[in-house]
Amino acid sequence: MLELQNVSYVVKDENNVDKAILKDISVKINDRFVAVTGPNGGGKSTLAKIIAGIYAPTSGKILLDGVDITELSITERAKMGISFAFQQPVRFKGITVKDLICLAAGKNLKISEACEYLSEVGLCARDYINREVNASLSGGELKRIEIAMIIARGTKFSVFDEPEAGIDLWSFNNLIQVFENMHKKIKGTILIISHQERILDIADKILVVADGRVADFGVKKDILPGLLSSKQIACKTLIDKL
Repeated sequence: MLELQNVSYVVKDENNVDKAILKDISVKINDRFVAVTGPNGGGKSTLAKIIAGIYAPTSGKILLDGVDITELSITERAKMGISFAFQQPVRFKGITVKDLICLAAGKNLKISEACEYLSEVGLCARDYINREVNASLSGGELKRIEIAMIIARGTKFSVFDEPEAGIDLWSFNNLIQVFENMHKKIKGTILIISHQERILDIADKILVVADGRVADFGVKKDILPGLLSSKQIACKTLIDKL
């Protein structure tokens, strides 16, 4: 279980004035699949990076299975079982897909073993296993390779920051299928930052973050209808203005 206790994050703006990005967030996450959503600029991605250890909270505590990890580095948190997938996966010239999966697994895998992870994310292993992780791969391919790495790690808490960002519809449809399969098999927790209704619809719980605070948190059936209603109202208002 991951628990945030009164977590805040403050930065300096261009005028050197304090600006609160996260404001006294307290939440317990102990479900297989949690989606985090809310308006742009509300603090969702910052929250994900606070959990991963990319940012350090200004105040508050973060506990993983009861252990205080607030002061731990990204590497230390990774060793404890936290994985993080960026909006834009990193490209590595000279490193093959097999190299990355072996690094994620923490051991030198046989080609057949590495291929199994690629198959789980819907990639034909023979087409990808020896390819370099460079510009020749599309955004959707990189996202699925990154997910394969997280599956290979087998971590207890996996964070995905807007996995749908920058990919085409075909790739997005395939990502949804991958997450649905992960949802069925995962033994730990998946936390996904997303605006997409199809991702929210496969979540067990939905956490709504707005203006740096927890605006709502609960099971999908209680939260999603209100979000969809708000989205419809916002769309109608935009259309009326045109």
